[in-house]
Amino acid sequence: MANVSVCCGYHLNILKINQVKSLYLILLLASFAVPFVYSFEKKMNFIKHWKAVFLSIALVASFYIVWDVIFTYAGVWGFNPDYFIGLTIFKLPIEEWMFFILIPYASLFIHYALQYFFPAVQLSDKLVKWLTITLIGFLFLLVLLFFDRLYTLINSLVLIGALILGLKDKFNILNRFFLSYLVILIPFTIVNGILTGSFISEPIVWYNNQENLGIRFFTIPLEDFGYTFSLMFLNLLLIERFKIIFNTNK
Repeated sequence: MANVSVCCGYHLNILKINQVKSLYLILLLASFAVPFVYSFEKKMNFIKHWKAVFLSIALVASFYIVWDVIFTYAGVWGFNPDYFIGLTIFKLPIEEWMFFILIPYASLFIHYALQYFFPAVQLSDKLVKWLTITLIGFLFLLVLLFFDRLYTLINSLVLIGALILGLKDKFNILNRFFLSYLVILIPFTIVNGILTGSFISEPIVWYNNQENLGIRFFTIPLEDFGYTFSLMFLNLLLIERFKIIFNTNK
């Protein structure tokens, strides 16, 4: 009887989630809320970098939104109208446009919070170089073997480009980002898991498996982990340069 109650309770919870038309928007705002509030914390004072952060987010988002639009029209992925409020621009729900602002902000805040509170924690130059070259080699192999799968191909090429920039980066951002990325993966896995169908009957964002490796971590396509890495890292590359331009690198 207890098992029946638990089972019924689980399905009722799933039903309630499925009935939330604005679920995508709720996930975005929930992800953004805590980092935004703590941006005003006096010691870290993250708001002093807002000009650099939001300019970087806008520039990087421009590239990823174009990529997003092209892939949506090509049927590489798409969006379930049951979970967004209804406004779309170039086939992207307004929540998807917001994604490229709110999620990078939350993730970048995590990176800089870890850097502020644990300044000595970073990987050695030697290890970073080895990791980066190994990843680039693996990604080149994916490009050669799966050049006919559009998401795998483009995602790998963008990530290769980002990692090459990382090798040439004088700020050694990868030394810290390889570690902060692991922390970012915790909320990422929860949020992206729901977006791709965890805990709900149908995904908010669906993927055409003919255009990716078909390998998933729970419901998340493997490529999404590389996509997130390049999205955040390209932002960091720009932020560090804008901090110097705006003289906020203190």
